[in-house]
Amino acid sequence: MPIYEYVCEADGEVIELLRSMNEADKPVEDPSGKGRAFVRRHSVFGVSGASATGAVSMPVGGCCPCGKAQSMCGRN
Repeated sequence: MPIYEYVCEADGEVIELLRSMNEADKPVEDPSGKGRAFVRRHSVFGVSGASATGAVSMPVGGCCPCGKAQSMCGRN
């Protein structure tokens, strides 16, 4: 089952729920019981940038459409 993110339009609080795909857009109850309305938002995450140790991650490799590693392909 996928995890969906929902945001409260009033205060910006974000919650995550594990729901089936056919329940993704159904109404979400306010977990704090305050009657706030939450709407589903598209989840985004990043995989580059500095880590906790200060190391910077760099994009690595990938495949050329020919099936060879990009560093081994003459198309670059």
